[in-house]
Amino acid sequence: LIQELLRVMRTIDDRIVHELNTTIPTASFVGKIDASQTCKELYQSLMDAHTSRERIIKNCIAQTSSVVKTLREEREKAQDDVALLKQLRKEQTKLKLMQSELNVEEVVNDRSWKVLGHLKQ
Repeated sequence: LIQELLRVMRTIDDRIVHELNTTIPTASFVGKIDASQTCKELYQSLMDAHTSRERIIKNCIAQTSSVVKTLREEREKAQDDVALLKQLRKEQTKLKLMQSELNVEEVVNDRSWKVLGHLKQ
């Protein structure tokens, strides 16, 4: 569920080149479109998207970490509870997945900023 949400939220990054091609005017449209303003708006949209995604991922990590901690404490008291162990493993896997999403987010963000950075050159 969270991965699907992140995939949808990363659309702006996936389409950055297309966005730039459709927002930066060609020579014939230079006077009709404010490229500087358009770039600022695209930059702000990227910043907002990156901030939102990072906040969502970190919130999920915090919540899942809390669940894992609680399950570990319960497991200490009931070491032969197989269902509890199964649930703990499931939550630990989910936590690792969320932590890896932070790494994915960093790569996605870097790629988008590099594309935008080429405009300044």
